[in-house]
Amino acid sequence: MSTTTATKTTSDAVAKSLATLLADSYALMGQTHLAHWNVEGPAFFQLHVAFQAQYEELFTAIDEIAERLRALDVYAPGGLTTLAKGSAITEQTVGPAPAKDFVAHLIESHEILVGSALELRKASEAAGDLETQDLAIKRVQTHEKTLWMLKSFLKNL
Repeated sequence: MSTTTATKTTSDAVAKSLATLLADSYALMGQTHLAHWNVEGPAFFQLHVAFQAQYEELFTAIDEIAERLRALDVYAPGGLTTLAKGSAITEQTVGPAPAKDFVAHLIESHEILVGSALELRKASEAAGDLETQDLAIKRVQTHEKTLWMLKSFLKNL
């Protein structure tokens, strides 16, 4: 028995943008986990729970992004060094910090990720890759919602 499947050709821009989104998402997951472990103060409980929900969502998203690369017959980058080199997200210093500093760092990181997702949306639109464009749109929506929540926490502090 023989099966044939349609092969999807992908543009270099789509593959590169997916790899960047993967690296940025992985970096953000690590920074969110760092905040989850180290946040202190009166808002500890609510932030600890919120950060956990955020890094768990990112873990699932990372797998979807990597699997999209594979569906396009592109190998997904991996390893901490490789992913760190592919991301524009910086690491927050380990040590005591006000909760608002953790939140502010995550806001900056989510904004970088929104930019990566918008680049992917643009590249996939140009390539006519609606499936990848859909993934990018979902990532933009998720990160914009998280940004709204994080920014709301900082109001009146």
